[in-house]
Amino acid sequence: MARKICISVIGSGNCDGTLDPEIAGIAGEVGREIAMRGAVLICGGLGGVMAEAAKGAKEKDGLTIGIIPGEDPCSANPYIDIPIPTGLGFARNVLVAYSGDAVIAVSGRLGTLSEISFALLRNKPVMGIGTWDLNRFEQLKDYGYGMIICKNAKEAVEKAFTLISNKTVFSENATQPQV
Repeated sequence: MARKICISVIGSGNCDGTLDPEIAGIAGEVGREIAMRGAVLICGGLGGVMAEAAKGAKEKDGLTIGIIPGEDPCSANPYIDIPIPTGLGFARNVLVAYSGDAVIAVSGRLGTLSEISFALLRNKPVMGIGTWDLNRFEQLKDYGYGMIICKNAKEAVEKAFTLISNKTVFSENATQPQV
């Protein structure tokens, strides 16, 4: 039996309970697209983009994993099937970034930036929708593909699956893909 593809979805947790409706819609669509392709959605398991993406995946009967910062599995949002309590706080961002075969960033703040950085250090493909555009930094050429800026959820998920299926992203000296 083949291993399931895992896609990490990252973005702002918005602890204050507010999330721009456009960002929420994009995150939900990312989750639905991932689930419709039979992949597992991995996220930080809390609110904001994480909850909206997990909710979208559940709408299409997808499997969701939440790598949560605290020790209480009940702190995960209600759309998480498998909560993984870490007790690591923001340090759990490494686990979120490393666990996906690809990473899709939707909007986000500094925690998202750290996850993008960790993913790039591992030469994982990182698709971004309305998030940090780091491609102006020449140093990113040393880290696989750099950021792949996408216009919408469907494009981001399609590019993630293309790069995963090509497996070129895992080489140490990957060059910019033509996707």
